[in-house]
Amino acid sequence: MTVSDASRDRPPYTGKEPCHTTLPIVLPMSTSIAEETDWYQLGVDDTADRLESTTQGLTTEKAEKRLDVVGLNELEDRGGRSKWEIFRSQFRDLLTLILLIAAGISAFLGDWVEMVAILIIVVLNALMGYFQESRAEEALTALKQMAVPEVTVVRSGQPTLAPATTVVPGDVLLIETGNVVPADGRLLESVNLEIDEAALTGESAPVTKDASLVYAEPRTLGDRYNVAYMGTTVTKGRGTLIVTTTGMATQLGRIADLIQGIEEERTPLQQRLDQLAKVLAAAALVIVAVVFAIGMWRGEELDVMLLTSVSLAVAAIPEAMPAVVTIALSLGAQRMLERQALIRTLPAVETLGSVQVIASDKTGTLTENKMTVTVLDVANHRLELTGATHGPFEIDDASREAIRPSLQASLVAGALANDAALTMTDGEVTALGDPTETALVVAAAELGLKKPELERALPRIDEVPFDSTRKRMTTVHRIEEIPESLSALAAVGDGEIGYATFTKGAVEEVLERSSEVMVEGRIEPMTEEWEARILQAAEDLAATGTRVLATAGRGSTDQPPHDATEQDLVFTGLFGLMDPPRREVAEAVATAKSAGIRTVMITGDHPLTARHIAQQVGISDDDSFIIGSEIDAMSDEELRDAAHSNSVFARVSPEHKLRLIAAYRADGAPTAMTGDGVNDAPALKQADIGVAMGITGTDVAKQASDMVLLDDNFATIVAAVAEGRVIYDNIRKFIKYLLTCNASELAVMIIGPFLGLPLPLLPLQILWMNLVTDGLPALALGVEPPEDDVMDRPPRDAEETVFGGGVVPYIAWFGSLMAVLSLSVGVWAWNQDDPAWQTMLFTTLIFAQLALALEVRAEKRSLFSVGLLSNKPMLGAVLFGIVAHLALVYVPFFQTIFKTVPLGPRDLAIAIAAALGIIVVAEAWKWWRRRSDAP
Repeated sequence: MTVSDASRDRPPYTGKEPCHTTLPIVLPMSTSIAEETDWYQLGVDDTADRLESTTQGLTTEKAEKRLDVVGLNELEDRGGRSKWEIFRSQFRDLLTLILLIAAGISAFLGDWVEMVAILIIVVLNALMGYFQESRAEEALTALKQMAVPEVTVVRSGQPTLAPATTVVPGDVLLIETGNVVPADGRLLESVNLEIDEAALTGESAPVTKDASLVYAEPRTLGDRYNVAYMGTTVTKGRGTLIVTTTGMATQLGRIADLIQGIEEERTPLQQRLDQLAKVLAAAALVIVAVVFAIGMWRGEELDVMLLTSVSLAVAAIPEAMPAVVTIALSLGAQRMLERQALIRTLPAVETLGSVQVIASDKTGTLTENKMTVTVLDVANHRLELTGATHGPFEIDDASREAIRPSLQASLVAGALANDAALTMTDGEVTALGDPTETALVVAAAELGLKKPELERALPRIDEVPFDSTRKRMTTVHRIEEIPESLSALAAVGDGEIGYATFTKGAVEEVLERSSEVMVEGRIEPMTEEWEARILQAAEDLAATGTRVLATAGRGSTDQPPHDATEQDLVFTGLFGLMDPPRREVAEAVATAKSAGIRTVMITGDHPLTARHIAQQVGISDDDSFIIGSEIDAMSDEELRDAAHSNSVFARVSPEHKLRLIAAYRADGAPTAMTGDGVNDAPALKQADIGVAMGITGTDVAKQASDMVLLDDNFATIVAAVAEGRVIYDNIRKFIKYLLTCNASELAVMIIGPFLGLPLPLLPLQILWMNLVTDGLPALALGVEPPEDDVMDRPPRDAEETVFGGGVVPYIAWFGSLMAVLSLSVGVWAWNQDDPAWQTMLFTTLIFAQLALALEVRAEKRSLFSVGLLSNKPMLGAVLFGIVAHLALVYVPFFQTIFKTVPLGPRDLAIAIAAALGIIVVAEAWKWWRRRSDAP
């Protein structure tokens, strides 16, 4: 069946012209046709003439010659780096090189455990990068899998099977239900032909094709009803196609070309870590020079100062950081999987947290991807169906009673003039068949009229099937019984009736064959006023992008003649159908908005439909939208302005999506792009975060993405963004913690000699400090629970480095404080001629760093409100650090290795009290911040 004309020629775009896209072809024929051609604007004969072919197809000889020139009908791999080259490139970034140098130094110092640990970290990070950069080839492989092995091609007037790769422009192909279209082409013939183009255009329902159409004006891809495209699927009917473009010249080929042309870019986290690596590399060199110079100036031994300065340089490089980042990202990905978000590339976990724009496709993401009856319009009444698709519609009793007779007649007509089948499983309604027809059957069932029961009461005995010319379908039924729920049928016709006729189809077609109208159970003549009212109602529905169908029926004593079944009908009502928004989307959009994230819709679907859905879910609060042709006419600067002021972009092509993503990113706004179709793949690959649909998404879209929504739900994206923010917060926390600890060690080593101390820390003591305070506490920070305001604050600045947001003052203040506390204890003990002065300084610094690990868990909240048990791994890491260090101080074996002396109760108490000063100052710092932020 079909829908009304509103589904094909919907209301005008208020002056907006559709997109004009041309495709170049080069054929071994006259130069007059080797130029850009809009095939949908040519008639059948003109198309065949320009292709130097006929409706009988090419001869075998001519097709073979043409194949030699245009090449095989397949998607080409334009080449790229080999797997080995991709893997080798992972060892070229600065942080990796620094870590390799650190591993070499660790080996030089005899610290083989640390060397092995660093090398493991480097290899794991290399593997992570390798898998990420291999995505382009995977996406192309998935795209190639959409190719068709064999097709029915007409050669010299005779149908024959041939490999799809040998199809050339000018070939005539036969296509029917279930076939995948093997190339782009102009339709020569169409018989009830419907093609699912969702993967290519974003149109949620199969598109009715009509070979007889010829367009005088340019049309967008989704509005060309006389052509078919490679990779789309025939869902109904049959047709004949003359091939116009093959291989990389097809729409699918253009997408393959776009995918291969997009260069992988480093994620914000990777860029920030590179920046940090540069700072650390410079710092390490300075540290080696300064500490070595001070030591030599103080008269220390050359070998001792060399080991000390090198040890400090290694300490300045937080080698645990890549491991902590990888573990934090992996755990975040695991938590996201529990929330139905499958992360394909680990850096995407953190990148989600910086997203400022979510560019969402419409079908299946914001909507349920299921045609549903949303409005029932019967004479004098319009009923909005606001319930779920698998539950009773919410209708108030007064409205239900007022329209019951007309409502029943419309629902029965929609369910019976219908080829969809209905099943009930555990109380859940399931319908099989054409999406529009299944929507009608489900609507009737959910309002108490189940098709199996209707068919038993009114078995079908005749029908006039739908075709694209008549735009309607009619069925004739023998009335076995009239259930109480169908009492309205008795009003259809005069006197005793034994047969019922039901028609559904385009509004104008059904209205033209209706001589009467049902009004609250009464039959009244179809007047001009009633006709005007019905047409206005249909127009109002179509103006929101709703698909409109009309129903009618009549009763008779005798079975009507087959050729007279569609005469003198009684008009019963209108159905408004739409792919409705998911219930949870509006709340998710509002949550994103409160978090400073803007949501925009970028879809290949019809602009009126897109605008209506956008308004329903809160993406847009006005009537504006932009279509593909307008984007074509804009410069990059104009498009950036338009992207800021508009939230709905419809009838867009893959190139338009790429330009829009680039427009948002040009302003430094990290952008997430959602999609499920082949047409979405280039934009998914270019976006900072490409989000594919797990249920309805094509393999091409999934392979080009960073994240796959297993439930196809927009709300899952918002939940994943929240998780991404938590991950970034935790990464910042352990970077801040590691660098603060390292800064305190450097300050102690540099300032100590100027206070009259010998070398404050020995090389092995420095390496031990890194092991105890940098390793486990940093890992524990990676699993810190989210703070309360994670989605109540705006996204961070995309240009912000890891040193932004107050990190530098924090490092400077608390690094200095730990150094002052430790040096104060050490200098006091030194002046007391206490032989344990160095061990006291060493112990104070380690305990102070462990105290800082507890405090750095929350930016503003007190440690006592956060609770020690809210992050048990951190509590375990701190306790382990304390016990391990005490063993170092009191176990003779370790005393010999690390040159420590046992501390008496007084000395230990002094070291602990000084270290606890960190908690006192940190709590005061947080209190001041909370007070400053208070309204």
